[in-house]
Amino acid sequence: MKKTAFSLPLFLAVFGIAGSAVAADCVISYHRTACAGQEATAYAKCDGKQACDKDAAATTQEACAEDAMKACKNDRTDITKSKKITAKFKGAALTGGFNDAGAADPKGTNFCGADRPDFNKCK
Repeated sequence: MKKTAFSLPLFLAVFGIAGSAVAADCVISYHRTACAGQEATAYAKCDGKQACDKDAAATTQEACAEDAMKACKNDRTDITKSKKITAKFKGAALTGGFNDAGAADPKGTNFCGADRPDFNKCK
């Protein structure tokens, strides 16, 4: 009887679980507030939803926090009024330094401060 080598990548691909079976260490949560009438465009990055989670490639807690801070940047002030960004590293919430409204809070999980020049603005 001839032996056949078992291929785990092939097995995973056949059953459609390759890639989705492994959770990312860093997950960034986006919650956008749209400018009036811009909901469809503002929420398009989350498949039409106001909030969503996205895996990030960061492999350390510090890098994950950096990615979350960068995600606060709002280049579309004519579309997105503001963002609340939170992050988890290996399932544990990271401290962003702001509360949900963007006010300074040493224990807050939001990474986006209300004092940003691109926060709460609609052109």
